[in-house]
Amino acid sequence: MDFKQLQYFIAVIEQMNYSKAAEKLHISQPSLSNAIKKLEQEIGSQLLERNTRNLHLTEAGQLLYERAKVILKNMEILKIEMDEVVVHGTSEIAIGVMESIKHWLPQVITVYKKVYPQMKIHLVDILGSKRVKKSLRSYKTHLIITNQSIDEEDYEVKCLYEERLVAVLPLGHPLAAKDKLTIADLGNEPFIISTEGFQTRRDILNTFEKAGIDINIQFEIERFETAVSLVRESLGITILPENYLQGPTAKTIVQKEIDCPTLRRNVYLVYLKNRHLPFAIHQLIDDINHFFDE
Repeated sequence: MDFKQLQYFIAVIEQMNYSKAAEKLHISQPSLSNAIKKLEQEIGSQLLERNTRNLHLTEAGQLLYERAKVILKNMEILKIEMDEVVVHGTSEIAIGVMESIKHWLPQVITVYKKVYPQMKIHLVDILGSKRVKKSLRSYKTHLIITNQSIDEEDYEVKCLYEERLVAVLPLGHPLAAKDKLTIADLGNEPFIISTEGFQTRRDILNTFEKAGIDINIQFEIERFETAVSLVRESLGITILPENYLQGPTAKTIVQKEIDCPTLRRNVYLVYLKNRHLPFAIHQLIDDINHFFDE
């Protein structure tokens, strides 16, 4: 059997129809039927049971289908990796990012570009743990900087730093006069929080629950920028990572420390253990690690 035969076989199974599979493969139906018959002859076993309406996998067909999918996926991965090393010479890096790293990542990239001035860097917003895993496993990104805690064998995870989560209030808010806030102070305020699937949301809700304080959620958002805009208009308060609030943003709102040691989060650098990463990408990983080791 060869690679093309496996492609044809998988197409038939996914479509469960010879004519649709042939159309997808851009070949004639008789050619596809002959290719599957030849594959069965080579294997020495029937792969598909045919009747007037449906196709069904035999036991041998099911085994071949499961193994063939893995083989084709590995071939796709190999092509990507070979293109990076041979064809493109690792001229592009895709990094999954979150909003709160906007103040330190450009500093790392500035140093990196002095050694690799021609490197094109794609910065892609990757929010939520499912999207982090999917992006890495589908080879859409080389590495991701995230606050999502991932404990799975196929990921390399390095904790870069820990940061506080702080209260964000409108200018002139009554609570701005206090040196430090408590969870109880925030209980009656209209609250702006991330949507389901975000680690920061889970951390905040867990903190309120442990304190026995109800949270008055009025807005659910995906981006911190939206939360800050709502706070500026005095539509509510929120809790955000302190690193996000550096620079010009800090002048448009009030940020206050919260007397709660659990309102902290870790920021991680994550990439696939078994993916081949060219030297140029390992150099960027080293530069990121070195930035926080100093």
